[in-house]
Amino acid sequence: MFFGPLSTLPAGLYLLIEKFILRRDTAVLGSSIWVFLLLGSEAIKTYTSNPHFSVGTYKIPTWTTPLIATIFVSALVSNTSFLGHMCGIAVGYVLGLGYLRILFPPEKVLRWVEGKLNLLGILPHYVSLAELRDTNLGPTTAFNITHGIHGTARCPMALIFPGAANLVLKLRRDPRPLSKLPPYLSALLILIGVIWLLLLPLNEYSRQTYVSENALLPGQVHTYFSGSEQNIFRGYRQEIEAVKDAEYDLVSQKLQAILRESGLKVATQNYEYRSSANVHSGQNVYGIIQAPRGDGTEAIVLVAAWKTINGEPNLNGVALALTLARYFKRWSLWSKDIIFLIAPDSKSGAQAWIDAYHDMHPPSVEPLPLKSGALQGALVFEYPFDHRFESIHIVYDGVNGQLPNLDLFNIAVSISNGQMGIPAELQEMWSHNDSYNMRLQTMLRGMMRQGVGSAAGAHSSFIPYHIDAITLQTVGDGWQDEMALGRTVESLVRSLNNLLEHLHQSFFFYLLMQANRFVSIGTYLPSAMLIAGNFTIMAIALWMKSGYLTPTVHSNPDTKEQEKKREPGSTVSLTKRETNSILERHLALPIGLVISLHFLGVVPLYAFNHFSQQLLAPAAYYFTFINILIPIVLATLLTRVYTPTAQQFLLIKSFSLLLLGLFLSALATLNFSLSLLMGLLCAPLSFVGYTEPESVTPATTKSKSPTQNKTSKPENPLSSSVLFKRRSFGGLQGVECFTGKGAY
Repeated sequence: MFFGPLSTLPAGLYLLIEKFILRRDTAVLGSSIWVFLLLGSEAIKTYTSNPHFSVGTYKIPTWTTPLIATIFVSALVSNTSFLGHMCGIAVGYVLGLGYLRILFPPEKVLRWVEGKLNLLGILPHYVSLAELRDTNLGPTTAFNITHGIHGTARCPMALIFPGAANLVLKLRRDPRPLSKLPPYLSALLILIGVIWLLLLPLNEYSRQTYVSENALLPGQVHTYFSGSEQNIFRGYRQEIEAVKDAEYDLVSQKLQAILRESGLKVATQNYEYRSSANVHSGQNVYGIIQAPRGDGTEAIVLVAAWKTINGEPNLNGVALALTLARYFKRWSLWSKDIIFLIAPDSKSGAQAWIDAYHDMHPPSVEPLPLKSGALQGALVFEYPFDHRFESIHIVYDGVNGQLPNLDLFNIAVSISNGQMGIPAELQEMWSHNDSYNMRLQTMLRGMMRQGVGSAAGAHSSFIPYHIDAITLQTVGDGWQDEMALGRTVESLVRSLNNLLEHLHQSFFFYLLMQANRFVSIGTYLPSAMLIAGNFTIMAIALWMKSGYLTPTVHSNPDTKEQEKKREPGSTVSLTKRETNSILERHLALPIGLVISLHFLGVVPLYAFNHFSQQLLAPAAYYFTFINILIPIVLATLLTRVYTPTAQQFLLIKSFSLLLLGLFLSALATLNFSLSLLMGLLCAPLSFVGYTEPESVTPATTKSKSPTQNKTSKPENPLSSSVLFKRRSFGGLQGVECFTGKGAY
């Protein structure tokens, strides 16, 4: 019909309208007209039973749905013929109304053709219903004959690939060979994931860094921070030295006076945080340079904490910030406001200020009396010693593995190495020779810091608010002085001043292995996903195994006599023996136990946030000991109160591994390093299993009755296993979860 009248009619209608009415000569090629023909036919049939469908308060006739579809196709799909589709819909409408039934051949003719061709007779093992009615076959035998000798319906794939069909049939009769595959597949995934990670430092899998945002133009401007500014720096340094041992209130007043003398708008903020039974309080001092060529909608933050992240006095860093504030105020080229923040420390001070800037602060933190526009970036610089420095250490790790935009790191390296001639280091790798070992060590150090997720500096407080920030630390003893660091900061601020929009072009997920080499998320993510996938595979395998019961056929004289008397062609008993029984799963205990253990994590979460700092280290040791002790205690209590079945062991482990794989897969997209570290630490859980204790010899075990076999108790119900010698599900003996020596 499709190659006959249902193709000719819409094509003829299209030619009539296109060539003779519209007088055009447009050729149309395609088979989509059949789709719209069938849509039109079905729309008419639907219209007879359901005339309308509602969209809000409007009722739309159902026969219009093909018209709506062809309008969308013509608008969204190129090189389609609206007129051709309309012709197909028109013929479909006529077909649905029943006016084209005359074109269909009579049913008697079709049956006569089928009888002459004898198509069903070609199929092997086919028995017609008429033949079944003429024979005296039982219902079971008839079922097996009509479905083939193996009890499975024949399909075209069985005729094309007979070997594959036989393999599938064997696995359906006896799925135990499949039960041996998941442990090896899981081990293979872990191995591939580790190898994938070790290949990342190679040139074939990593890339050179590059600046994606063209507006940054790193190192393209001439810096003027030198000469007389060094005398200003020394003067500020002496004034700060005079008050460094005084109360911080006096220090704050001194900083405010210096910033006001430089022409900045100055404000302060008092704050108080309580964490781990400790109180963190202080006063932030900050000043704002309003952009002469801006509208105050964007700003850049420069931070110099009074103490570094390591607790060292940052006197040179604070003096440099005050000098840069006076220097920047004299320039009229700024298109963004510049905020200078001097915090008492590198953690709580910066956190309190940025929280209040976005009105996300707790009541113990004062709101900011003075604000600017949206923060485009933040630079933190630390210069804690008096002598000259050799290189700049760039710290970029944020809280919970968050990272700034890679472009900010790239321009810092480009300006430091290229324009200023100052070596740029990262991850405390002071002698990086760009070898494979150095690359791997740098990458692993970065992963460890991201996995731990603690704050690495004052810049870490800005990244959760989508403000790209880094810290510049001076290290070593060389010939670079404070003026070199000041010119580096000036060039960085000039680059950020050129931005037309927030940094978004480059990567937010990456692994750095050298200052000029990185790996993007698309390259390293499969490593963690493969390791997380092994838990999911094992969980699915355990779930499937917990629901199947393979009955063991006991050999006795009566059975042997029946097998001898059975005719070779009979399949009645064969089907009965080889059918796998489906076992009902009892989920209450496994689900309740797994959920309860997960909720126990609330206890350490609450405790570690309320213990004092002196108790944190002992508490960590106590909780480690408790985590080891809990499974043993629960195992003892559970086996005394209730005797779990082998199926429940499988389900407990299945649910645990399933949740573990789910959480690690989701975590890998947010914090790859933490997901990978947890996956590797938990990998042995996929293969640790419970073995039934044997107090008798193997010969005695074989002769044990089902009642004796049911009384054996496991040692640890939380270490659910798959390796059982013999257990009983529902009073039936002979469940062999996995044959062989391996367990998971």
